[in-house]
Amino acid sequence: MNFAIVGCGQIGRKRLKTLIQRDRLIVAADPLVERAQELAAASRQNAAVTSDWRAAIANPMVQAVIVSTTNDWLAPITLAAIESGKHILVEKPAARTALELKPAMEAAERQRLCIWVGFNLRYHPAIWKAREITGSGGVGPLMYVRGRYGHGGRIGYEREWRADPKVSGGGELLDQGVHLIDLARWFVGDFEQVCGYAPTYHWKMPVDDNAYLLLKTREGQAAWLHASCTQWKNLFSFEIFGRCGSLVIEGLGGSYGVERLTHYRVRPELGPPETTIWEFPGDDPSWEVEFREFVRAAEEGKSANTSLRDAFAALEVVDRVYGSGQQASA
Repeated sequence: MNFAIVGCGQIGRKRLKTLIQRDRLIVAADPLVERAQELAAASRQNAAVTSDWRAAIANPMVQAVIVSTTNDWLAPITLAAIESGKHILVEKPAARTALELKPAMEAAERQRLCIWVGFNLRYHPAIWKAREITGSGGVGPLMYVRGRYGHGGRIGYEREWRADPKVSGGGELLDQGVHLIDLARWFVGDFEQVCGYAPTYHWKMPVDDNAYLLLKTREGQAAWLHASCTQWKNLFSFEIFGRCGSLVIEGLGGSYGVERLTHYRVRPELGPPETTIWEFPGDDPSWEVEFREFVRAAEEGKSANTSLRDAFAALEVVDRVYGSGQQASA
């Protein structure tokens, strides 16, 4: 498949690593043309370079577009790519608000295209294994999930684009928080009740550096989630509780620690549960697995696994927290 990458920063470079293994980069686009030139050179595929994302999308050789820009450009570029008839992999959160994403979502419904949102955490091996176990009834009917995801920022973090609400649309809730919301929804379903608090404790910036959420489905299943960029030591923890057992996912590899899944099975007499542990050492495979799933879906004309509607549902939760002065309940 022939690709354009729009946005040639860190995430664009991550996507290139998986793309060049089988597919072709036709054009690299970035407002900083030097950054586009560096990415094109790294591809070793004689890709064209431009500072105009519209020209990249309009290129007749391009079949699919990777949108890896700052948050303020994700939705408009996605909409333009849909209108040009291209398959799209757009990075999360896909827009700054649910309202901003809606035109692209409506346009996608009128086209037979694969539109994929980059919720790559779904493709970590421990999370994928947990999905298999819950799907086969391995922990019984699900009751609630609990998730924590955090990092410690870096020098100058408060001056990056993520700290500018006009560009980012929000802080930690919109950054790592949407991953937690998406995972929780993937396991227990849509949330009808939202209670949240998104304060700024440490970083001197006009967006949140922590977010606390209590979400509830129509059936009463709950998700208790915390995203933080004052974690100081990188952390990922996601727990799934059913009537017959639980699943605990820890680590994402790299600075988050070895990825591990623990399955606890409740004994009839209760007491200490039966325990099985899987470890997944080595490099993070989620970017590669997700990208290959996207390409396969596009080539076979299948609907996207992580669609714009998934992103829209996560953004609705974010909007309800931000829209009520950092606190929301319903």
